[in-house]
Amino acid sequence: MQIRLLEPVDIPAAAAVLRRAAETFILHESAPEDAAGFLAQHDADGLRRNLDAGFVYHVAIVDGALAGFIGVRGGTHVYHLFVDAAWQRRGIAHALWQAARAAALAPGHPGVFTVNASNFSVPFYQSLGFERTAPMQVDKVRYNPMRLSMALVGAA
Repeated sequence: MQIRLLEPVDIPAAAAVLRRAAETFILHESAPEDAAGFLAQHDADGLRRNLDAGFVYHVAIVDGALAGFIGVRGGTHVYHLFVDAAWQRRGIAHALWQAARAAALAPGHPGVFTVNASNFSVPFYQSLGFERTAPMQVDKVRYNPMRLSMALVGAA
């Protein structure tokens, strides 16, 4: 497995991974119009807009395929973390998190990360040391606000 920064050529494959994972693990809980809105906001153009806005994305390449990716906004908020279903349970999400966290932890970083975790992904984030900060919310999709304080968990 290779973890590297996302390149513009990776965007279509990353958008396809996001769409498949969202349809499988997230959008079944949403109304059809909300699911369509989510997908429209998080398509290839949405990923390009995020890159242009300064989000930092890493991809996992396995056997020449883009198996997953992570995007971090402002160095502290995990905005996207998706692994294609065919590559789940192989440590890819954890490796992506490690790379993104290491890239974000520059001098002056507050040592705090946040995420709006899908119901499916809550156990994964809890395994990293994230804790819920509020009950489940709904804005097109169901999500759980979570926070990780590096001071509390060390090198999580």
